[in-house]
Amino acid sequence: MADRRSPAILLHTPQLGENIGAAARVMLNFGLTDLRLIAPRDGWPNPAAETMSAGALGQGVTVAVFGTLEAAMAGLTFAVATTARPRGIEKPVLDTPQAVDALSAHPGQAGVLFGGENSGLPNEAVAFCDAVLTYPVNPGYASLNLAQAVAIFCHQWGAGAGLGGRFAGKDEGVGAPAPREELIGMFEHFEAELDRAGYFYPPEKTHVITNNLRNALIRARWTAQEVRTFRGAIKALTLGRGKARVKRED
Repeated sequence: MADRRSPAILLHTPQLGENIGAAARVMLNFGLTDLRLIAPRDGWPNPAAETMSAGALGQGVTVAVFGTLEAAMAGLTFAVATTARPRGIEKPVLDTPQAVDALSAHPGQAGVLFGGENSGLPNEAVAFCDAVLTYPVNPGYASLNLAQAVAIFCHQWGAGAGLGGRFAGKDEGVGAPAPREELIGMFEHFEAELDRAGYFYPPEKTHVITNNLRNALIRARWTAQEVRTFRGAIKALTLGRGKARVKRED
């Protein structure tokens, strides 16, 4: 699934194994497989990460552990640092779509660097990167969980890579709108049965009530399948009413 240009995800001094596992899980969901850990607090491997990854660590995501950022960035020719606050460093500042575009266009191996849970990235780590990625978070509360921050980027990467939705191209989507003649047939069927049941009373109000019903129903933007289903329901109610009458007469 992962394109050869898919960026590496680097986690700088992550603390919780659960966050590492959750990051791996969302990476694989959106087609990224290269996970690099820089000095994880609890070492590696981490049972909590294995559990939280829901199998991602065994189904495609590879984990490499490094003692320093410099070592983890070996082989990268372009890197983006994620941060929620200004750093006073002269670097291009990108939003998520811009970052994905830049990473996708880069011909070499790229990476996205995320800071640890305690205090994010140190300025020295940001200085190693070519650009800064920031999210449009609430200025008064810019506190994203590490795995959440990774998820936001991965989702945008998947959208930019054209992965499509899970059901894209299948039959689970909404069908085409029903032709007007099918809607009219449904209205007339429904109204005929309502008339038989004595719903239109007083009779002189029939036209107004009918228009109100049609206005309410047409706002639902019926598909052809929904029209057939509703007419089947009308028919079932009609048959049921007939059976009840026969039973009462008996």
